[in-house]
Amino acid sequence: MKKFWLIKTEPDNDWSWSDQLKKNIECWDGVRNYAARKNLQSMKKNDLAFFYHSGKDKCIMGIVKIVKEAYPDPSDKSGKFVMVDVKSFKSFTVPITLTKIKTIKALDRMVLVNNSRLSVQPVKKSEWEIICKLGQ
Repeated sequence: MKKFWLIKTEPDNDWSWSDQLKKNIECWDGVRNYAARKNLQSMKKNDLAFFYHSGKDKCIMGIVKIVKEAYPDPSDKSGKFVMVDVKSFKSFTVPITLTKIKTIKALDRMVLVNNSRLSVQPVKKSEWEIICKLGQ
């Protein structure tokens, strides 16, 4: 069964949606949080993830598809952390801001609203559907 996720990046310092679109397929590396690692390890090929700009933007820009499941992150000298490969899937016509998300009652239990620091998060199917409608 397909699962849904949200992955966060700092567009000014890290990787932006426009970078992702130019490259199309890229590894999602550099995660150094154990809860986020567990989520990366749970991702399966063809799962979908919201691509979220953190920092000053705080918005979902589009959707990526998981094209390679978790494998060792070579930038991690400890050997404890993993990465996945993601492919650009869909741009939203309008970015979905965190401010907008917080105004929707059905999204008030979303991980993004309650644990905004977690860089790789699960998204419930019902939450996914609401946000996708907003981004059309």
